[in-house]
Order: sequence, then C-alpha cells, then structure tokens
Amino acid sequence: MRRTLSTILALILVISAVLLANYIIGLKQKTKPIADKIVKTVFVEKIINKRIPIVITANGTLVAKHKIELYSEVQGVLERTAKDFKSGTAFNKGEILIKINNEESFANLQAQKSSLFNALTAIMPDIQLDYPTEYAKWKSYLQKFNIDKKLQKLPESKSEKETYFISGRGIFTAYYNVKNLEVKFNKYVLTAPFNGILTESLVNPGTLIRPGQKIGEFIDPNSYEMAVSVKSEFRNLLQVGKTVELFNLEKTKTWQGKVIRINGKVDTTTQTIFAYIEVNGSDLREGQYLEVALQAKSEENAVEVSRSLLVENSKVFIVKDSVLDLVPINLVFENRDNVVVKGLNNGMLLLSKSVPGAFSGMLVKISNAN
Repeated sequence: MRRTLSTILALILVISAVLLANYIIGLKQKTKPIADKIVKTVFVEKIINKRIPIVITANGTLVAKHKIELYSEVQGVLERTAKDFKSGTAFNKGEILIKINNEESFANLQAQKSSLFNALTAIMPDIQLDYPTEYAKWKSYLQKFNIDKKLQKLPESKSEKETYFISGRGIFTAYYNVKNLEVKFNKYVLTAPFNGILTESLVNPGTLIRPGQKIGEFIDPNSYEMAVSVKSEFRNLLQVGKTVELFNLEKTKTWQGKVIRINGKVDTTTQTIFAYIEVNGSDLREGQYLEVALQAKSEENAVEVSRSLLVENSKVFIVKDSVLDLVPINLVFENRDNVVVKGLNNGMLLLSKSVPGAFSGMLVKISNAN
C-alpha cells in the first residue's frame, strides 16, 4: 500500500514538472509585438515651370533731404522765444529758432562803430585840404552814418594816394572790425531757413551756450531720400530720373519715389552700388524703414520656391512613390524670402513645407489638405 502511494506521488511530480516546463517554454516562444512604423504626413505642390518675372527688392531708412544740425558759433545764455525750443515743435520759414543773449556783443559793436565814426571825423580836414575833389563823397558818407543801422560800404578811392592816406589813418582796419562784429552779432539769433520741425533739442532756456556746442536738429518733414544697395550686375535697373515704387514692411502703404543720383563706385567687399531715391509724403518719418521693388528681366522655364526649402543651397526634396528624394537644382535668383530655380521637371511633387529630420529615402504620406 505504501509502495503504491509512493508510485502515485512520483507520477504526479513528474507530470507537474513536465507541465511546468512546457509552460515556461511557451512563455519564451511568445513573439514580441511589432511596433507600427511612423509615417510623417507632408505637404507638396506640383511643379509647373513657367516664365518668372525677377523683382529685386532693396531696402533702406529714410533721411530728411533738408536737414540742419544746429550749432552755436557764439557764447551766451539761451533766451525764451515765441515758440519753445523742444523736439516736435514746428517752425515756419523766417521764425526764430533760438535767441542767445547779445547785450555784450551789441555794446562792443556800438563801441567799434563809434571808433570808426571818430576816425572818419578826424580825417575830414585833411581830405578837404589834400583831396578837395573827394571831400564831398566822404562828407556825404559821414552825414549818412548811423550808429544804430547797418554799416554802409566805404566810398571808393579813385587814386592810390587817396587809398594810402585812408589806410594809413586806420580807416580800413576800423571798418572791417565793425563788419566782423556785425556778422558775429547776427549769429546770436537763428531763424528757420525753411518750413520744418525740430527733431532734436539739447538745450533749455537759461542754459549757457558755448561756441561749437550742438543745440539741436531741424528738418523738412515732407521731403526725404533713401540710400539703397543693389548688386552691381543690376545697376542698369536704376537710372537717374526713373520712378520706382516704395512700400512699408507691412505692405499696407506705397509711395512713388524717383532716383536722384547714383554712386559711381562699387563696394569692393559686397560688389554693390548705392542709389539714392527721393520720396515725398506727409505720412513719412525720418528713420522709417522702407523697401523698393525693381523690375528686372524674366526667367523662362523656372519656378519660385521658398528659401526655407533649400538644402545645402543647391538641392530640394521631392516626393516620389511615397518616399522623399533629394534632387539638385540650379539657383537663378534669390531675394530675402524666395528663390527662383531651374532643373525641376513639370509634374514633380515638391515638398512645400520643411519636415524636421527629413532625409532621402524617408517614407512619407501626402496630405490631402489644400
């Protein structure tokens, strides 16, 4: 009985061991799940070669055509005028821009005029005796002499002897001293040379102004010019007098400009040439950034694509049988955003949007979205 029981237990253990071994082997033989391949969806456009007009865009900033930097040539305290000397203040032609206290200069001018008058008075008896024929003109000049008015030109001498006599008495020296002070005296008041606006103010009333000190900037807000740089190969597109179209960065406004001059020198480093365009408009501002469009020749059998699609600046991706392929192209023209290329056949499916990590042979799916 005991022997039979032992035999049964042994059989149970053997069968359990076999079942356990088969279970373990079955676990090892289970296949791992196959990961699904990720196929990126791309956007494409069908290549249609056609005639592409080449439009060259150049840009620059506006600078006032009539612009004056205001500097003082005299010294004194800045006085108040009818209009405040502040940025943004408009002045009409002839209105006072700045006025510097001129009391000291005026007193010095009057003193020099008095010295000249005294010198002329002192020589009159000698002229009457030695040059009786010239006495009338000098007497007339002396009678018209007004210390409060602008100094008149001295009478002309008709002989060398008279000239030497006048010079020897210091008349010419005294006369030109007065004329020099008159010129200097006029510099204490600056008037607007044209209708314009003050764009920079560096001093306030009560400030001591020194000679050579910059005090502001004055411009005509209706007339501007812009310097644009164009490749030397396209310099024939810009001719003096030619009308061009300018527009702002947002492409919301346009202006008509005219080429007024062209630099005759080509920049050796960039191989570009500068042209200067005049443009007028009350809605323009100095420092404003504008672009200009220049119509050049057209390219046949070409296509225009975005610069972002270029690979190594000489290749683009196309989709062929759901696989990306890298094909070479011939770059004809390029601007800031787009390029004109040749070498693509009609019907090719060009990748119209960049794909991160794209490579030749990559499996893709074309989007049906427009």
